[in-house]
Amino acid sequence: MLLQDKVVIITGASSGIGAASAKLFATKGAKLVLGARNADRLDAIVAEIVGAGGEAFAIAGDVCDEEYARSLVNAAVGEYGGLDVGFNNAGTLGSPGALSDIDAGDWNKTFQTNLSSAMFGAKYQMPAIAERGGGSVIFTSTFVGHTIGLPGMTAYAASKMGLMGMAQCLAVEYGAANVRVNALVPGGTDTPMAASFAGDPETRAMVEKFHALGRIADPVEIARAALFLASDASSFVTGSAMLVDGGNSICKAA
Repeated sequence: MLLQDKVVIITGASSGIGAASAKLFATKGAKLVLGARNADRLDAIVAEIVGAGGEAFAIAGDVCDEEYARSLVNAAVGEYGGLDVGFNNAGTLGSPGALSDIDAGDWNKTFQTNLSSAMFGAKYQMPAIAERGGGSVIFTSTFVGHTIGLPGMTAYAASKMGLMGMAQCLAVEYGAANVRVNALVPGGTDTPMAASFAGDPETRAMVEKFHALGRIADPVEIARAALFLASDASSFVTGSAMLVDGGNSICKAA
């Protein structure tokens, strides 16, 4: 029970990596506060977790709203007495396209969802975690722009790379308080968001070839890596960009 009685916030918890992590963390003893925009999907995840004997509740909202980030932390403290882990997983692909065609509003929205939302989360999570004697903050980054550049994905890549720099600086800032901060760097993963980019067989096959394992990940495979970073098993890991990429970073096959 790697997370026995640990209080965990997960954003982007209604599908994909967030939902898989919520279900996995619950089986390891976590007490969960789940956030996302879609209240119905969140409620379904909570019902599944509680039905299996776990502890969870959800608050729907927009991660781009700073007050929402504060409310998730306040809810964790109010319901469970504190906070041990913040998994800032919410994200968007944005509106892919050539840089010359990107609208400033779309660019800013992508950065707000992928980068600013994680900053808001960390801003309120880290003091609460420090008050408990330490714990873990995790950001979900990506291989896009880190190990592979993809055309039309500039805003997505740039916003997600910002999470790595933020993790490094916050790891130093909060190290003395025993708060670890890491960026999770998944390879291609079978999520609804990824399907919006690689939904057709030809594009999916191309993405699969980016990986040494010749396939993309099931969301639970990324959730297992997040579990490691959330738990005390990673007690000496901070400021890292942890690759969970199926060999994406070392694969040069056509």
